Amino acid sequence: MKAIVVRANGQKYQLEFSEVSDPVLKPGHCLVRIKAAALNRRDYWISVGKYPGIKDGVVLGSDGCGEVIAGEPAWMGKTVLINPNINWGDNPEHQSSQYSILGTPENGTFAEYLMVPTDRLIEKPYYLSDTEAAAFPLAALTAYRAVFRKANVQRNQKVLVTGVGGGVSQFACAFALAVGAEVYVTSSSDDKLTRMMRMGASGGFNYTDAGWVKEAGGKVNKFDAIIDSAGGNAINDYLRLIQPGGRIVVYGSTTGKTEGLDLFRLFWSQASIVGSTMGNDEEFASMVDFITSHQIKPIVDSVHPFAEGVEAIRQTGSSSQFGKVVLEMI
Repeated sequence: MKAIVVRANGQKYQLEFSEVSDPVLKPGHCLVRIKAAALNRRDYWISVGKYPGIKDGVVLGSDGCGEVIAGEPAWMGKTVLINPNINWGDNPEHQSSQYSILGTPENGTFAEYLMVPTDRLIEKPYYLSDTEAAAFPLAALTAYRAVFRKANVQRNQKVLVTGVGGGVSQFACAFALAVGAEVYVTSSSDDKLTRMMRMGASGGFNYTDAGWVKEAGGKVNKFDAIIDSAGGNAINDYLRLIQPGGRIVVYGSTTGKTEGLDLFRLFWSQASIVGSTMGNDEEFASMVDFITSHQIKPIVDSVHPFAEGVEAIRQTGSSSQFGKVVLEMI
């Protein structure tokens, strides 16, 4: 079968669109013919060797939608989403030490076929196309946990979501808006801010502007929750904008470590800085129920033929996309 694999030779990494062996079906598993698969930022980081646990020859891809063609009779012929969690563990509060994500170190969705344990399958929401459905699993799960379990976003609360070009942040906006929160966003692109405001955000701030924190404070005063993927020294800016007792939820660190954390402002405000990543299996099922009940659709930046997947992954390194990038297998 055709697949996108990473080749690791010492400290050199490259992607290949090549033929690999078909998966051999095991008991308790289903064989899924992948129809569409979505890219995530982790695929790019793996492709340049900046991700732990990279194995030579592994098939990339964490997000996929496909049809079950072999395995458990109850699943035969159904179109499914694949839960990308592997070995979350028994504690819903955090993942186990054996936790990993589909697509490294285990083979992922950038292939014509994938063998999947039956407990990783969930039926595709009826209102989504295969391409739309493939955009959800990893990013939407991450956003769902951050918004609801960690930030506890409620109706009429003021929420700031940073870096709205990416899939997780866009899902976080959609989820918060769906429950009636007042959502604001940041980006380095005025165009992306404008587009998010057209989609329901109450305002946007360009974080490359030196006065954006003062502008946000003047317009909103304080936020009940801030959901962030950047980390870095922006954390101190968020401490100036968070309500007393509010939560800053961090699910990424694209700008690196925080230097000189303003501990006085942190403890005096009674605020919390909360870490979050991915989500447990119950949250995955709840996320699918939530998007179905609210008829939420993803923002899809572009759709590419499977054979163009390697170049599509390379292009995500520029972070110029707005929404999810999806590969169509058939």
